[in-house]
Formats: sequence, C-alpha cells, structure tokens
Amino acid sequence: MNLPKRKQLRLKGYDYSQNGAYHITICTKDKEQILCSIVGDGLSAVPKTELTDTGKMVENSIVYINKYPDVTVDKYVVMPNHVHMLISIHNEDAGKTDIDIPEIIKRFKSYTANSFGDELWQRSYNDHIIRGQADYDETWQYIDENPIKWNLKKDERM
Repeated sequence: MNLPKRKQLRLKGYDYSQNGAYHITICTKDKEQILCSIVGDGLSAVPKTELTDTGKMVENSIVYINKYPDVTVDKYVVMPNHVHMLISIHNEDAGKTDIDIPEIIKRFKSYTANSFGDELWQRSYNDHIIRGQADYDETWQYIDENPIKWNLKKDERM
C-alpha cells in the first residue's frame, strides 16, 4: 500500500543545538481549546489569558525548560489551543549545547501529555530559526500580541 510521505518539518542538515533563537509553536490535539480562555475584549479591557488547570501545568513545564544548561525561554504565551515559545540556546564555550531543540520539545510534550493523562498535542510542532535582531523583535511582538489577535480572529474560527 502506498502511503503519503510526511513533509519533513525540520530544516535538513541544520544543527538545532547551536547558539541561536527559535520560535516554536505547538498545537493541541485536534486544536482543542483546553489550555486557556482569552478574556477582556473591549476598548478598556486588553485581552489576556486565563489559564485552565491544564494550561497552568503547561505553563509550569515551559518555565521548567529554563533549567536546561545554556537554554532559556525568552518569551512565551499559552493560547487556548496552542503555545508559542521563543527559545534561545547560548553556550559560550563550544557554541552549541548538549541538548537540541527537538529533544527539548520531545521532553516537554512527553511530560505534559503524561501529566494530562491523555493525548494533549498534535504530532510534531512548527519551528522557525530566528535570523537576526529584527526577526527576533518581530517574533517577540507576535507572541506578545497573540491574545489580542485571537479575539480579532474569533469570528473566523466559528
């Protein structure tokens, strides 16, 4: 039987353990909205996230990523059905660390799914290798403004 070939999502030949910044997006299984609610939608109420218990567990797991040597989560947001993270690797000695982005995400997804007690995430994840300060700043702003955009695009999802 001929099965369709899956698209390779990681950049072929790229070393994801080297110094740099990476924008990671991970979606919940079937894009189920189980991580938070976006509240505040008027002129005086800036939208913000109100985490569910599952969302709180996911947030705690994102913060835990900072415990890996030479790795920091510079910015993140937990959305109703996905998370965005801006992760930096910064090893000044060898220029790369002992752990790479795919392994970090694999451990994060495994831990959170086991804590959730069911399938929590879609297969794989999306990554973008940050290329320069302007790209970093745009990604930071994108993550920062994501809850606002969620409410603006609410009608498109329904």
